[in-house]
Amino acid sequence: MVSNAAAAIVESVGGADNIEDLTYCATRLRFQLRDSSSIQQSDVEAVPGVLGVVSQAGNRYQVVIGGGVQTVFNDIMALPAMANRGGGGGDDAASIKAAARAKGPRGKFAWLDSLFEFLSDSFRPILGALLGASLFITFMSLMSTLGVIPNWADPRVELSPSWQFINLCWQSVFVFLPLMVAYNAAKKLNADPWVGFAIMAVVMLPGFAALEDVSHKVVVFSSEVDIVQIFGLPLTVFNYSSQVFPPLLMAAVLGLLYKTLKKIIPENIQLIFVPFLSMLIMIPLTAFLIGPIGVYAGAGLANVLKSINDISPFIFAIVIPLAYPFMVPLGLHWPINAIMLLNIQTLGYDYIQGPMGAWNFACFGATAGVLYLSWRERDIPMRQTAIGALAAGLLGGISEPSLYGIHLRFKRIYPRMLVGCLVGGIIIGIGGGVKTQAFVFTSLLTIPAFSNMALYAIAVAAAFVTAMTLVILSGYRNPEQEAEFEADRVAVAGLQTTSASASAATVAAGSEITSVGDSGVTTEIASPLDGTVVPLAEVPDPVFSKGTMGPGVAIMPSGRTAYSPGNGIVVAAQPTGHAFGLVLDGGIEVLIHVGIDTVQLKGEGFDVKVNKGDRVTVGTPLVMFDRKVIEDAGYSLVTPVIVLNGKKFASVEPVASGVVSAGAPILKVARKPATAMDTASP
Repeated sequence: MVSNAAAAIVESVGGADNIEDLTYCATRLRFQLRDSSSIQQSDVEAVPGVLGVVSQAGNRYQVVIGGGVQTVFNDIMALPAMANRGGGGGDDAASIKAAARAKGPRGKFAWLDSLFEFLSDSFRPILGALLGASLFITFMSLMSTLGVIPNWADPRVELSPSWQFINLCWQSVFVFLPLMVAYNAAKKLNADPWVGFAIMAVVMLPGFAALEDVSHKVVVFSSEVDIVQIFGLPLTVFNYSSQVFPPLLMAAVLGLLYKTLKKIIPENIQLIFVPFLSMLIMIPLTAFLIGPIGVYAGAGLANVLKSINDISPFIFAIVIPLAYPFMVPLGLHWPINAIMLLNIQTLGYDYIQGPMGAWNFACFGATAGVLYLSWRERDIPMRQTAIGALAAGLLGGISEPSLYGIHLRFKRIYPRMLVGCLVGGIIIGIGGGVKTQAFVFTSLLTIPAFSNMALYAIAVAAAFVTAMTLVILSGYRNPEQEAEFEADRVAVAGLQTTSASASAATVAAGSEITSVGDSGVTTEIASPLDGTVVPLAEVPDPVFSKGTMGPGVAIMPSGRTAYSPGNGIVVAAQPTGHAFGLVLDGGIEVLIHVGIDTVQLKGEGFDVKVNKGDRVTVGTPLVMFDRKVIEDAGYSLVTPVIVLNGKKFASVEPVASGVVSAGAPILKVARKPATAMDTASP
């Protein structure tokens, strides 16, 4: 059920018709509106769950939500009024794919991008059927391995009627695969998909195959083929089951023909004559020319790869898993999938899927590493993403959720994942390669489908564990991403998850802690900088100036060092040096944000002096910064000092104005009076 807050937010920004695009980042919804002039800020901020708003130039409008922003975004996009609107922005799979393509050859040549979109959309709708069929194949392989049935993949073996029926469950997909591809490919090119289906179906009819009985053998490209004379023209009789290149070529020609016919035939008779003329032209063209060309083209590509594998299975087993992490984002893997299907039809086995499994399991291992870290860091959105991606991978053999949902967002993962690919490929190469007699998705469930099951299992396990371990040891965020994550966690979550551990560390250090509930106690927070006190309302960032993050003041520094404003524990120390989170003795959570938007400097000009978990006292240096670097980059030096959990206290009041020195009091925090429950003995 979509939340009421989602509908209220959309209504408060002018309704769905006023939204051109909606994206989100770690804490904020980012709207691109048609007109933001009529929006009432108070209406937006009154919506439950909205922490604040930021109006920007160009009709851009930000709504601050906090850690639950992804849920709110999903609820908004699920609204009927938001159908077909933009969404996901810099973090969604579609834009990740587009960005990945833009960096490769598809981004440089429009025709190449169109080609691979054509290939992708011809296969993507039938992935579910292929996945279902692959599990039937795996079941048959497992039964054969356990000795329940003989080798089901050997055409000379006759199975019992019961097992023959189970075998038909997967054959239905692969025998009629050309028809599915023809339908999707024709639809992609705006031709009638059922016309494409019907054209391809002609060469798959039993009557077409029966022409082999009246044919004669002819040697073509060193292979014998069956030729029959039709009206004096030679017709090559092939078994088109499982073929994918012929329907792809047929659809490409049909798309052009369909477009041409619709231009030259009057609109009022197109319904009859466009399909008729398309079939009249394309059926013989496919049977006599396009079909054989597709068969030979696929066989040629398959032979090239087979030659490489024959020369050195070891090199082949290493190259494939190392190439796939770059091929999949660009969509370049679709032709290889077609060759796998062709290998099974012509050779009776495929040798590509084994090494490909090393890539898939390295990919899943990296996702498992991210899952472990997100669990440890209590990063709930990433944990949910990783769980879904890992389940899709290990159970379904689908790498796209991991790839687009995580790995392409955090490029630090790729080198670690490639090491896993290399390890798995080397093991398969040393073992002489792995074959499978069926097209399967490389998952845990399909391991029995591979010929040397033990070798394959060891290789994919090694790829998985290697990638997972390296990601866990090194992390998956770069310094800027880590800084953004920590800043959002400190600012939005208020450090609640770290307060308890920080207080425990303070006790261990022998410091006296005054509980938040003690009556009549006030605490002074010192200035972390030499400079001039600036009211929070004058900070040039609405998230701070409106008090969204909490009460406090700001300092315009005159020096170049920020110090601890009290005794406590560092719970967040950004590698970029722009922000620090501390839990002071007594449980006061303080955020010190050095400058505005200085995270964009990525640490340039900052020299961090403390680490997360360090015990600090008043005057302990936190960071030294180069004023010139910050000012030359055009960023403000004003430094907000915020009490993040101010609502836990009776009041947070400024106690200084004008020029102050580091260590001088700038804020006074008054605690709430104790209640009977607070003072009761346990």
